[in-house]
Amino acid sequence: MTYRPRRPSLFARLPWWLLAILLLFVLGLWAITGNSTYAGIFRALSSGVLTTLWVTFAAFIAATLVGLLIALARTSGIRVLREIATFYVEIIRGIPILVFLFYIAFVAAPAMVEAFNWVMAPLIGAGWVPAATVRGFDFVWRAIFALTICYSAFIAEIFRAGIEAVGRGQIEAARSLGLSRWHCFRLVIFPQALRTILPPLGNDFVSMVKDSALVSALGVQDITQLGKLSAASSFLFFETYNVVAFLYLTMTISLSLLVRWLERTMDRKAGR
Repeated sequence: MTYRPRRPSLFARLPWWLLAILLLFVLGLWAITGNSTYAGIFRALSSGVLTTLWVTFAAFIAATLVGLLIALARTSGIRVLREIATFYVEIIRGIPILVFLFYIAFVAAPAMVEAFNWVMAPLIGAGWVPAATVRGFDFVWRAIFALTICYSAFIAEIFRAGIEAVGRGQIEAARSLGLSRWHCFRLVIFPQALRTILPPLGNDFVSMVKDSALVSALGVQDITQLGKLSAASSFLFFETYNVVAFLYLTMTISLSLLVRWLERTMDRKAGR
């Protein structure tokens, strides 16, 4: 008689942590829809959700592209590129994000405006191009630029680890078949590295959603900034920051579950 291991019951297989989170979500949603105070605060903060998502998505896409270029430079056979890329990563990772936000907003942004006006001076003098001003450099774009630079250093290390995880023998085999460096990267290295890269890349995206709250220090009208303004005007600090926490938790936990699902899907396709 063949022994078959007993399958755990449905209750034993249920993720209790997820049930607890769903319970908190239901309670939070019930409080917002059933309480006029919470509902008013939610309406006041709802516009900040779009700003938070826009800053996060724009900065993450840009940081991913820059990070990929930095990672390719770090794994390049040209020493100068490796040294420059390593210098960039080590310097950027050593500066706190909040400090870098202030530096970009109040130091780099005016310098960029002056550099633009200097380069475009002939066209500005002819009246073909208007002169740029520091006030015209929106703080939202300054925040996106700062988050892009900060996270590109971390994402570059994720890409580098994924690329270096691909077996050297496969790269040599692809090169021996006559594939160029670009085709070798596109057809052999990157598809395999993607399975290693995706989970930590998704975690970085979730972290950026949380770190986007730092842009409120620049006055950007995100969830945190609107929450501070609402609490300061109504003195409902407990209720306001409950809603702020609820909004961030809804976004981050939803993204975390999506990352877990993608990871499991890729593992099934890889036959793990």
